[in-house]
Amino acid sequence: QVQLVESGGGLVQAGGSLRLSCVASGGSLGEYVVGWFRQAPGKEREFVAAINWSGSRTYYANSVKGRFTISKDNARNTAWLQMNTLKPEDTAVYYCAAQDTGIVEAGLDVYDNWGRGTQVTVSS
Repeated sequence: QVQLVESGGGLVQAGGSLRLSCVASGGSLGEYVVGWFRQAPGKEREFVAAINWSGSRTYYANSVKGRFTISKDNARNTAWLQMNTLKPEDTAVYYCAAQDTGIVEAGLDVYDNWGRGTQVTVSS
């Protein structure tokens, strides 16, 4: 099991940017697909973006495509989510997760390593 710790959340105005980080320990991110998910109050956790083990393939939810970018550096055991042109509806707790199926399109259920999340609040 790999341990994941997110950071970088905060309060930002609409149109602004944030960069979330996910640092792994106890395992190598090079062996995992890394995904970002988010959960708003009263809503189910939803997929945001994923990146494969090498970083060569990415996959995004339609709601964030063109605004968010997922990346990773296996040597630093770190993944990032660059979020631009933020909207109030992006407000949520953002979670980093990892799974070893190799499938970037895989759903939430196959992720078995989760961080505790970081709060992102976008004001209008």
